[in-house]
Amino acid sequence: MTIADIRRPRPVLDRERERQLTDRQRELLDQLGTIFDDGFADLTMAEIASRLNCSLRTLYALAPSRDELVLIVVDRNLWRVGRSAQHAIDPDLAPLDALRAYLEAATVAVSRTTQAFARDLATVPAARRLSEAHEDYLLSVTKGLLDLAIERGDIDPVDTAAVARVMTRLGGDFASPDVLATLSTSPKEAADAVLHLILRGLQR
Repeated sequence: MTIADIRRPRPVLDRERERQLTDRQRELLDQLGTIFDDGFADLTMAEIASRLNCSLRTLYALAPSRDELVLIVVDRNLWRVGRSAQHAIDPDLAPLDALRAYLEAATVAVSRTTQAFARDLATVPAARRLSEAHEDYLLSVTKGLLDLAIERGDIDPVDTAAVARVMTRLGGDFASPDVLATLSTSPKEAADAVLHLILRGLQR
């Protein structure tokens, strides 16, 4: 099985609905990310509309609730990062080099995570399921590249499912509210540093 065969997570906004968004609606969704960085648990739809300088009607046309808006913003960001990560995999790269490029591009998803946003996101059950769906895809791609590295003799045989799970959980774990507060670097910097150590240990 190739990477192209791996099933991708289902987007919150399906392709048809995404295509129907107006430029103004896309602009509002992009702005929401900045607003939510400071936390969103206490925000009402009316307050969000006020900050965006749009009507409540415009906001409800995007989503029926604040939490649904959060899911759309998070999902669009994860898909955007995922596409960039896919482009980072150069066909000419050795599997481990491709894996490093892929996962370093993927951890961009947590590069701007704030403690306030991480704290509030942890209270939205659907957000956990959404993150898990994207993590499962990341896991499958990572395992596939590790399997290829073993086939080529670049690394000794290992339990690729176990190693892939550790690698792909780094960004999400470091961006969790309790862990984020203890880091001396950003979640991305911490994840990339640990990833480097793991890859260096795998190489023959």
